[in-house]
Amino acid sequence: MAHPRSTANIAGHPIHPMLVPFPIAYFVGTFACDIAYWYSANELLVTGSVWLLGAGLVVAALAAIVGLIEVTGDRQIRELSTVWWHASANVLVVVVEAINWLLRYQQGATIVLPTGFTLSLVAVVVLLFSGWMGGKLVFAGGVGVADNPD
Repeated sequence: MAHPRSTANIAGHPIHPMLVPFPIAYFVGTFACDIAYWYSANELLVTGSVWLLGAGLVVAALAAIVGLIEVTGDRQIRELSTVWWHASANVLVVVVEAINWLLRYQQGATIVLPTGFTLSLVAVVVLLFSGWMGGKLVFAGGVGVADNPD
């Protein structure tokens, strides 16, 4: 049986895995800023975290759109239960980080400890699960894997 076909691609290369490293890095970077802020109380780290969260949310939205195209574009992908765990975890991360961004934007440094830190930690833990599910989609489900590598 052929692998599930990536419907959102450039020259046969799936777009979704090209985008997802960015929001992951931005959200983990936010958590790193929170840890550094905890130790230093440097408010520039709070400003940096607001920008990281904002950029992460924008790119996560793009990745979500492409992921939705993937899911709706191939029946084999829709039938994998793993895709729904992966997508649900990603939606949860975006909701948590959108709340995190809004609180930081409205309240600044006063919200970082403990609320912002906790939200960032939750997002990173859920990202670990989501990444595991995404890897399972590729390695066990064959999503985005070429049938003919030539």
